[in-house]
Amino acid sequence: MHVYHTLPGKLSAFESQFRDTTSKLLAKHHLKIVGYWVVEDTPAWDSTFIFIVAHSSQEEAKKNWDAMRADPDFKELVRKNSDPATKLVDKIDVLYMRTTDFSPMK
Repeated sequence: MHVYHTLPGKLSAFESQFRDTTSKLLAKHHLKIVGYWVVEDTPAWDSTFIFIVAHSSQEEAKKNWDAMRADPDFKELVRKNSDPATKLVDKIDVLYMRTTDFSPMK
């Protein structure tokens, strides 16, 4: 699970960037998206974008993420987000999760 905390007022621009560019890069590198979410009901989370990626193993996850990080188009997105004039993201939280034995999703 990835939780992106955008800079104030930048969620819409980040969502557009994800829709138009980042989601295509994820697919290109076999990163299987379960879904994308934005939080609607609390102002404290109005700059939060969440997505979940499914992996068959942590080894597969590492291989696919490494390939994406090496992609020149992804490097350009990272460079763009490092520039204060075009920066959208303040902080990213990444969590690897496993389903419980009683979870409907296995």
